Amino acid sequence: MPIRTLATDYDGTIATHGTVDPETLDALQRLRDAGGTLILVTGRELPQLKDVFPELPMFHAVVAENGALLYWPQTDTERPLCDPPEESFVRALKERGVTPLSVGRVIVATYEPHETTVLNVIRDLGLERQVIFNKGAVMVLPSGVNKASGLTHALEELDINPADVAGIGDAENDHALLQYCGVGAAVANALPSLKDHADLVLSERHGAGVSQLIERILDGTIDSTPRRPRVQTKREQARVHALADEHADVHPNA
Repeated sequence: MPIRTLATDYDGTIATHGTVDPETLDALQRLRDAGGTLILVTGRELPQLKDVFPELPMFHAVVAENGALLYWPQTDTERPLCDPPEESFVRALKERGVTPLSVGRVIVATYEPHETTVLNVIRDLGLERQVIFNKGAVMVLPSGVNKASGLTHALEELDINPADVAGIGDAENDHALLQYCGVGAAVANALPSLKDHADLVLSERHGAGVSQLIERILDGTIDSTPRRPRVQTKREQARVHALADEHADVHPNA
């Protein structure tokens, strides 16, 4: 199947300083009008995303809180994919002076240099939480939750194969997204480490780079992009094993 789905990060990718320019919006709309599917995959919490991006309904699905929350703009419905943070965890962070501190449906977020305090609290309380960095931001999520895990849920509900998706981002927390998609792309302003692991590095920054990728999707040249082996998530591996068991020949002596 040709790639007709775009999974894009927000800040630093389609957005510059939190705002999406008209040219990028036009490119996104062209892909949607051509029958493409738009999925936004972001570390932002949903209320602040709605505030800064009124054009959010142009996307078919939104994976927010770095993979922990699924949102469907057309019906204005959201579904947390994990349990909320422990009250004892949030309280301990406040008591130790971690500020600013943002608490979403699942995510807990602050900024460097508070990562050491965050890790100490996780250790002291014996929690199974992970820390993910994003250009100075420090995000805390349940173990195993990232942009790829959240996108997996969205694609399953949309009945889209991840091999038929182009993912694009700019920062540390986009590694999982690019590895999971059929083609992983980095905008020109992306971190060097992300560019090193991308299938495709665009020559333009931010939204202009996303527009370049959209043009490749529309003209079909994206499908000839050399691709590295795609990483299967544990969820996918389990589904493959279940299908194999379902179709396995039954031993005559079983």
